Formats: sequence, structure tokens, C-alpha cells
Amino acid sequence: MSTTTQLQEQFEAFLSEDTKFTSGNSAAGTRARKALAEIGKLVKARRNEITAEKNARKEAKAADKQ
Repeated sequence: MSTTTQLQEQFEAFLSEDTKFTSGNSAAGTRARKALAEIGKLVKARRNEITAEKNARKEAKAADKQ
């Protein structure tokens, strides 16, 4: 499963739990915080993937010029 898909799923989970929390379900607050923590991890992973792809493109472009 791609990181982008995982991000979308975690964000949907966060929205669901946040709605429950704002309705008065305190346990949902814990689950919402867990989803946010997972989102943070996935964001860092996706940033690394983007950087790696960008660098690979730059290297391939430099190799083509030679």
C-alpha cells in the first residue's frame, strides 16, 4: 500500500474519531491522537520518498547529458 493511500486512510480515521470526541466520547480523543501520530510518521516517510525520487531524477538527467 502506498504512503499516500495510508495517509488518506489515517486522515479519515482521525476525522471520524475527532467527530466522536467532539460529541463527548473521551476515548475517541485517544484514538484521534494516535491517528495524528501515525500521520506524522507517514508524512516524514513520504517526504523522504519524494526527496529520493527527486534526487534520482536529477542523477538520471545528469547521466543523460553526458
